[in-house]
Amino acid sequence: MTETKALPKAATSVKLAAAKASIAASAVLAVAKLAAGLWSGSLALLSESGHAFVDTGATALTFFAVREAEKPADEEHHYGHGKYEALAALIETGFLFGLALFVVGEAWRRLNEKNVEIDVGWPIYGVLVVSIAIDYVRSRQLKRIAQAEGSDALAADALHFASDLVSSTLVLLGLIAAHYGFERGDALAAFGVAAFIAIAGFRLGRRTIDTLLDAAPRELAPHLQRAIADVPGVIAIDSLRLRTIGPDIVGEATIGVARGLRVEQAARIKSAVADAIAEVTPRARVTLSVEPQALDDETIAERILLVGSRRHIHAHHVIAQQIDGRLSIGVDIELDGAMPLGRAHAVAADFENALRDEFGADAEVETHIEPLEMHLLAAQAADPSVAGAIETALARVAVETRPPAKVQDVRVRQTAGGLVVNFRCRIDAAVSVQNAHDALDEIERRTREDFPDILRIVGRAEPADRCAPHSQAGALGL
Repeated sequence: MTETKALPKAATSVKLAAAKASIAASAVLAVAKLAAGLWSGSLALLSESGHAFVDTGATALTFFAVREAEKPADEEHHYGHGKYEALAALIETGFLFGLALFVVGEAWRRLNEKNVEIDVGWPIYGVLVVSIAIDYVRSRQLKRIAQAEGSDALAADALHFASDLVSSTLVLLGLIAAHYGFERGDALAAFGVAAFIAIAGFRLGRRTIDTLLDAAPRELAPHLQRAIADVPGVIAIDSLRLRTIGPDIVGEATIGVARGLRVEQAARIKSAVADAIAEVTPRARVTLSVEPQALDDETIAERILLVGSRRHIHAHHVIAQQIDGRLSIGVDIELDGAMPLGRAHAVAADFENALRDEFGADAEVETHIEPLEMHLLAAQAADPSVAGAIETALARVAVETRPPAKVQDVRVRQTAGGLVVNFRCRIDAAVSVQNAHDALDEIERRTREDFPDILRIVGRAEPADRCAPHSQAGALGL
């Protein structure tokens, strides 16, 4: 799971300071616009002062929301308090739409009045020009902080100041028109103010409702999906669910990986996916689940060995046949030589049932149980005469096999159960794995016929054009 770190105190103080500054700016502008509107009698300016007072209340609500949203998760709020910001933004949306309806009603009433007098002097223009300048500066600053901190509430404030800038400009134009004899210019400007207030409320409300209804972030989801799919080892994205909680993106993702991977390999892929998500958005907290999936190119032998590995059963010597459309499987399994036959039979039967689950209930499955020595054997170098005789026999038989081989590095050890022989032999590099395996089988079988005391004999084939030490990487062990 990728966890987004909590915002540092410095970031939180920046958000709170921005909210406090917005309250002060909104309050000053609201009082100035109200005074100018009462002096001039301009409906547009009075409407704009009402908008400013609503903004003052909204910015106070923003301060409360930002402060509450920064509280950490607790027993009642497992995902934190981020939605306080969305709730505050929704309340601000309601204020905006209510104000827009009020302004429309007043503007309509003003249009039907006659002999409307508007007293416009330089203080009125001064208030509007200062208001436009403050709105411009505050909207830019709040937008930058909101984007940096992922704050819905501050983004709502930035939108308010931006709409104030436009509506104040419309009021200024309406007053200028009224000053030059177009008396209805003020009422028409009020309509324009109402329209921009409604547009701001719609934009804010749509985003806020998406947050409250856990809508997936439209722009982010495709980027995260591509980032996850590009991680090596991810073969599918079974699900990706995202939602916004305050400044954070929270969700769950289920990725498909090859079922033959080891646990540590799957863990590395999961970690790489978490890093890829963090690169797209550091604020993401996505719970990752890994789902093993079968690859299209898995062979029957690979599938059998995979079933065995899940049960910690060493399976080998797989023979698969297709008989009249029915799959027939023969496989050797190694179990503890000291295990009671009844227990061993139960283990083998469980393995066979697992293979039928993998390949179908009509599959014919036969297992051959071989003893596996589970304990560490005490060993010592064998008598030199015995070891020399075995080495000579190996060399003789190796020359007579087809393809011929050259034996080297023969090691013979004496254990309580018998002799254990290890050797390497060099075979033509062009020989197939199957032919090399057959040659080693013949060497081992014929040597055991001459020395019945051999408990175990293991040969390792290497290409004839190289003479690598025993630990050399790339050698073929058969």
